[in-house]
Amino acid sequence: MVTRERSSQIFQIALPIIGGMMSQNILNLVDAAMVSQLGEAELAAVGLASFINFVAAAMFMGFSSGVQATVARRVGEGKSSIAANPLNGALLLIFLAAIPTSFLLTAYSTEIMSMLNNDAQVIQEGALYLDARLIGIMAIGMNFSFRGYLSAIKMTQFYFKTIVTMHIINVFLNYVLIFGNWGFPEMGTEGAGLGTTISMYGGTLMYLWLTMKHTRHFGFGAHLPSMQTITQLFKISLPASLQQLFFALGFTTLFWIVGKIGTAELAAANILTTLTLVAILPSIGFGMSAATLVGQAIGRKEIDDAYQWAWDTSKIAAASILLISIPMLLVPELILSIFFDKQETIELAKLPLQLVAIAIVIDAYNLVLMSALQGAGATKITMIVSIVCQWFVFLPIAWIIGPYMGMGLTAIWLTQGLYRLFQAFWFASLWRKREWAEVKL
Repeated sequence: MVTRERSSQIFQIALPIIGGMMSQNILNLVDAAMVSQLGEAELAAVGLASFINFVAAAMFMGFSSGVQATVARRVGEGKSSIAANPLNGALLLIFLAAIPTSFLLTAYSTEIMSMLNNDAQVIQEGALYLDARLIGIMAIGMNFSFRGYLSAIKMTQFYFKTIVTMHIINVFLNYVLIFGNWGFPEMGTEGAGLGTTISMYGGTLMYLWLTMKHTRHFGFGAHLPSMQTITQLFKISLPASLQQLFFALGFTTLFWIVGKIGTAELAAANILTTLTLVAILPSIGFGMSAATLVGQAIGRKEIDDAYQWAWDTSKIAAASILLISIPMLLVPELILSIFFDKQETIELAKLPLQLVAIAIVIDAYNLVLMSALQGAGATKITMIVSIVCQWFVFLPIAWIIGPYMGMGLTAIWLTQGLYRLFQAFWFASLWRKREWAEVKL
């Protein structure tokens, strides 16, 4: 049984993150609903291009784990005045690397889309959306680093304020740019991507203002990071970045596999994945809470306390996700009818959505334990587990039972749930061994 005091600490960090992330992915659903009015091909194109953009940004998103783990450890050690040094370093590195990456990838966006799909309309619409999103990968990387930093110092209320502001901007811009409302040009899928990118940069500016105003005492913006800080940040962040990259590539590969079955299946997979990402957001928020509490406890050299934080947080996350899963399990048609007009597409996605309802409860343990390991600095082993489970277990089986054997979307989604269960057991075993307590930051 988790005590009230420990529950309070978990929720204090997690709730603003969950609220902000829920609003983010509810916005993704709104985006999907808007784009779906353009047509099935446009919806499939945006879904595929979104995950290509996820791949492009993944290496920069991984800095969040390194920033959070290192900052939390410094706070636990009582070194608060230099706690923001890892964030200073991450922002500098992302600025230097993301701009040339964006220019390079936008030059080949059409070719990238054509490698993953052979539908001419999907390629055309997806390339327009992708170009608009790729110019925002610097903002994505910086925003994730800010989120890790604010979580580590238990100031997640600033994350919530920023993300909600971003979403208000995004909803407005998507409304006017996709359909050409209020005198704006009608840009379709390109407008959807541009609206999201502008809102991302707006969020970056707001993060800069809030952290400069409220966290200068942690050393934010006070000085350039030392070479030791940069080296330590790379050591922790690189495995997390590679994990993000391969995870994103895995999702893109999954979309390619599903696309081999058919365009209707690809559109269904887009919505199923979006719904899944919305549903697991509380688990990600609780995971970030666990990472901070574990990191600070290790900094205080309270290893038993750090060990218990992961289990306590996992229990709360699983109970929360169970409430979210019930509508998916009981009324899947009602949920899917928001996105699809065709009954055959709803029937295609119905059983996979019910499988998602079961899998996300399992994933609560999976994501919290993974985050706890990362919060302890054990990012290398989490990378190995994630890549092995996804690339050497799930994706080969998905190809065999999908396009090769013709077993369809349901079989692929069942396999995905089983692979996440296997991964959760693996992370639980690693946490019990306590080797993470020896990681030096």
